[in-house]
Amino acid sequence: MQAPSNYNFNIVQNKNEDSPGETPGSFTIVDKSFPSKLFVYAYNSTQLFELQTDDIQQAFDFMHQHPTKTCWMDVKGLGTQSVLNNLQNQLNINVLTMEDIVKTYQRPKFEEYENYIFVTSRMLELSKGLQIKNEQLSFLLFDNLIISFQEDYDDILDPVRNRLRKNLNGNMRNQGPSYMLYALMDTVIDHYFTIINRLGDELETVEEHLYQKAHKFLMYRIQGVKKLLISMRRAAWPERDKINDILRSQNPLINPETKVFFRDAYDHAIQIIDLIESHKEISTSLLDLYLSMISNKMNEIMKFLTIVSVIFMPLTFIAGIYGMNFANQDPKTGAILPHNMPELYWPNGYLFAMALMILITAFQIWYFAKKGWFKN
Repeated sequence: MQAPSNYNFNIVQNKNEDSPGETPGSFTIVDKSFPSKLFVYAYNSTQLFELQTDDIQQAFDFMHQHPTKTCWMDVKGLGTQSVLNNLQNQLNINVLTMEDIVKTYQRPKFEEYENYIFVTSRMLELSKGLQIKNEQLSFLLFDNLIISFQEDYDDILDPVRNRLRKNLNGNMRNQGPSYMLYALMDTVIDHYFTIINRLGDELETVEEHLYQKAHKFLMYRIQGVKKLLISMRRAAWPERDKINDILRSQNPLINPETKVFFRDAYDHAIQIIDLIESHKEISTSLLDLYLSMISNKMNEIMKFLTIVSVIFMPLTFIAGIYGMNFANQDPKTGAILPHNMPELYWPNGYLFAMALMILITAFQIWYFAKKGWFKN
């Protein structure tokens, strides 16, 4: 079995950690960040208005034109400093919050401030080559506004947009920005289910191949899946804790009617954790099974070599005895030495020795077969 070239089992995550001694609250743009694109939605139960722009002031003007509607601003890309600065200044966002938005290595968390709520999630996507893309999603929840921040232009929130456009008189249109926060977070958790199901299928495939032949590449695949499961575990546990914090919060920005939906998301997060732990145990069991099969295979080889060695031991003994060639006659006196291998001068001594060896070999094979040594 050859290793497919598209199986990488890697975890792609932007790393822009603080330098030692850096001032807290700085949010300098990373060089590789994408320029910001703004997608703004203003909606109520009957109307939906959309705007796509690169100008943050134009986005604010658009929202001011719809003061009675709920607004959602989706910021794709964190590479435009002016956009972040304007958001901070006009919405009075704490500088530490802006730092956490830009430095995208935060764990899922829920933080309450005086005029807004800050939430982060880890968005995981699995490629065909079983490579996990680990991105940060950040959310700012205000009285009538929710802002989401994505690292790049991949439209991972497109299902939510479609629901917003089609869901007339539904919960998304009527229950304010806190329900939109739930919908976005629920999309993240749904991706976890997709990934865990694919990893489960991968473990089933590995198990089928493992019973056929314990190839060492299967060990690499098991280890790769286990690595991805550990990465998911690091995201899923804080995600559950974050939703639990939301459920226990008394913040008025969270509509009490939406807490029943957050409770459902909490149940899904627990299911994800259970599945991760279950698949992690399966991967460990498969790895133990692989090592056991390799050990058994080695034992079979050692048993075969032992049988061969035991069969040849008496034959080697006989050949060694008759290979010593002690003289039967004293070369000086000519006297016959009766105890010095008279068989060397037998007319059929060679045939006798070969027959004896064959007889001993046949007896050993019969004995080993009777003991079950040749059975798998």
